[in-house]
Amino acid sequence: MPFIPSTSELINANFVLSQGEIRQGMKVADLGCGTTGHFVFPAAELIGKEGKVYAVDIQKGVLAAIESRGRLEGVENVETVWSDIERPGATKIPEASLDLTLLINNLFVAKQRDNLAREVIRLMAPGGRLVVADWKMTQAPFGPPVQDRVPPEEAKKLFTAHGLGLEKEFEAGKYHYGLVFKKS
Repeated sequence: MPFIPSTSELINANFVLSQGEIRQGMKVADLGCGTTGHFVFPAAELIGKEGKVYAVDIQKGVLAAIESRGRLEGVENVETVWSDIERPGATKIPEASLDLTLLINNLFVAKQRDNLAREVIRLMAPGGRLVVADWKMTQAPFGPPVQDRVPPEEAKKLFTAHGLGLEKEFEAGKYHYGLVFKKS
């Protein structure tokens, strides 16, 4: 049985958030946040009480887990949002309001990537950043099959074609690439 690292060993949330220049008072969304809130709760701490984190997922059980953890830890600046992020206009977050949008390990599962890009950009404030982190194109004993992964070049093309500027690329971990885009 292969060793499967924990989420924090795979990808360091604080490092990835720092690449998006997270700071106090921001409005942040983790699109496709996942059950553990691996990025949601560190973001909530970094933005402070004046900021807000939207934990967005299509699975209601995921959102229930985030709400439960938030209650247990006394976190008051996280709001869960049930949405299909591949449907433009579906996400109930004010349009053009997000300072930082996270799309972590979601490109490889997206079936309608153009729609996903449109929804992301609709939610982003002018000057807002998008941090994309997804699986590298290398074989690993875990993660999605390599043929299902989205190469960084394809991710860059997707979001720049929808009007975002690529700000930087970074190593998001041993198995992940990272990209930061900015909305003008």
